[in-house]
Amino acid sequence: MARQLSRRKFMVYSLAASTLTLAAPVGCDTSSAEGVEPTAAEAHGTSRVLVTGADEEMLVLEVTAANKVVVRLPRVEVGQGITTAVAMMIAEELDARLVDVDIPLAEARTKGNQYTGGSSSVRSLYGPARALAATARARLVTAAARRWHLPARSLRTRDTMVVAPDGRTATFGSLTTAAARIHRPAVSSKPKPASEHKVIGRPTGRIDARDIVTGKAKYAGDLEVAGAKPTVVARPPTLGGRLVSVDDRAARAMPGVHAVVKVAGGVAVVAESFHHAFQARDALRITWRPGPLASLSDAAIRSRLRAAVPSVGAPPRGSAQVEGEFEFAFVSHAPMEVLTAVADVRADRAEIWFSSQTPMDARESIAAAIGLPKPKVRVHVVRGGGSFGRRLNYDAAIEAALISKAARRPVKLMWSRGDDIRHGRMRGASHHRIRASHARGRVVAFSHAMASVSESYERQGLAVQGGVSTVAAGPLPSDSGLYNFGRISGSSGSVELAMPLGAWRSVDSGTMRTAEEIVVDEVAAELGMDPVVFRRGTLRNKAVKAVLDKVATAGHWGRPLPSGQAQGVAVHEEYGSCVACLVEIDATDPKNPRVTKVVMAADVGTAVNPRGLEAQLMGTAVDGISTVLRAGLHIDRGAVREGSFADFRYARQQHSPLRFEAHILPSRREPGGAGELGVPAAAGAVANAYARATRTKPRRFPINF
Repeated sequence: MARQLSRRKFMVYSLAASTLTLAAPVGCDTSSAEGVEPTAAEAHGTSRVLVTGADEEMLVLEVTAANKVVVRLPRVEVGQGITTAVAMMIAEELDARLVDVDIPLAEARTKGNQYTGGSSSVRSLYGPARALAATARARLVTAAARRWHLPARSLRTRDTMVVAPDGRTATFGSLTTAAARIHRPAVSSKPKPASEHKVIGRPTGRIDARDIVTGKAKYAGDLEVAGAKPTVVARPPTLGGRLVSVDDRAARAMPGVHAVVKVAGGVAVVAESFHHAFQARDALRITWRPGPLASLSDAAIRSRLRAAVPSVGAPPRGSAQVEGEFEFAFVSHAPMEVLTAVADVRADRAEIWFSSQTPMDARESIAAAIGLPKPKVRVHVVRGGGSFGRRLNYDAAIEAALISKAARRPVKLMWSRGDDIRHGRMRGASHHRIRASHARGRVVAFSHAMASVSESYERQGLAVQGGVSTVAAGPLPSDSGLYNFGRISGSSGSVELAMPLGAWRSVDSGTMRTAEEIVVDEVAAELGMDPVVFRRGTLRNKAVKAVLDKVATAGHWGRPLPSGQAQGVAVHEEYGSCVACLVEIDATDPKNPRVTKVVMAADVGTAVNPRGLEAQLMGTAVDGISTVLRAGLHIDRGAVREGSFADFRYARQQHSPLRFEAHILPSRREPGGAGELGVPAAAGAVANAYARATRTKPRRFPINF
């Protein structure tokens, strides 16, 4: 039973239940049913029933008597639309109505894969979900055939029911008990070929859209856990600052205050409402010790990064050079829903509710932090109002658990916007040095060296160095193999800072590929070639050329524009997918540029929900506009200067393109990744459009820094 399963071949198991309940292993590349013990009958080959009743390592589907298809999803919904995509996969293979498919989020398990990130969710679930639903359909049809004494192959399915040739119907719910006893269906349990898809590939609205806009959808802040009281934390003015002393007498005397407790990050106030909690927090009189970076500001960080970039080496003899150095600022994730976690920690057990991309890791860390065995900690995964990588970390959940333990009561902890921007995770700043060597009209060598800020912790030697150390160079995480650029090389260095960092949407590609696409434009200009023509002649992949051609045609590349306005283009390939972006910008006022038009084209293999993919691409376009033109974080003497959307200037509606188009190229390949795909192309296109409109070479991003 512990056999290895490829992405394209999945065993589906029956779980012991009174209704049809099936399970399939879930993994990114390979999966196994490790730890599942066969029954005695199964060991002799007479049964395939998995008598565990558990869903560890499994994607589990149940057909209920109420004619609902319920799939407990081992991923988190943070606005990317994964619940809708999975519901579409299930509805497709079952011939069920989308409204009859429910996708609740699975709580943290003890083993398996519950990781949401790396644009991997649709890719990892596409095979198992379809195999699961196809098997369920075969058993339901077999159950109906036995009920009606008809050949199973004469029956068909539609609208969450089985239909006989004479017009008789039976809902899946009415067949679920009988279907649960069937282990050898009379019809094929293979998923449909793509040519028969009626749901997959059709633009579909989100299944949770109405709940979101009406307030029915529940986030962590909406939960009402018995006795859980609103909680906030007073935090130091500098990153990593330490509590020296606190006078909490005034705060404790205020109405509605239940508890004041010290935690590692500051002082927590538990109160009857968030209003009471914030008032009492502000009444605390606290003395802080400055953090380890209190003497450090942006200029010094940029200087250290520049010094940490490895050498790009000597260029080929006889070549001319196009060179550039690029700086990217720290960036906050800033999801619209602030971090919130509900915790109820008792002496012998604990329950935590929060939105997590890594609930299994979170469960283990929470258990260690509060001193309980892992089996005694239960983590409920709640939908999140945005993430962009922020909910890979679970700072708020650990803090909530520690506060609950110290206060001896359930708490609902909320990090304010200022808390998260000033003390939460952020994308590390980076410095890039790129050199393209060309000879006889083509690039013969391409070198990219970079250094980025990485997170350090208190360790021997850091205090003496003011919390900063430089790490030796290593290989670059990715390179410019997208183009036929001859000899390609890359290396990276790092500057360690005692500050909280986290993976930000598109991670390294969001800066590396942006810088590379700027240099590609500059090489084209040096060679006297149009940027699109130059890319077409040097791109290795036909699919990338196809998306580039699509945006060039749809976006009317090369059309005349007034002075101060221009077009820009960029491409990117990752996650088994590729994308191109064309941008038009009005930089008549170079200090207040406005992107007026964005055209994107993507090839992601099978696009389960083209409408959801368009939304993802639109989001990445706004990310590109924001991080290139407007949004970044400054460090002033060890403190983050920004604290809200008033000064962390992420693009608002007035900065969004007046026109946006997304073109999804048809494909029958299995799905690739899409959630992070568009960021580098969008950012690169915005930067290139700005450069052409202003006749400058932007080197520091965002440009308003």
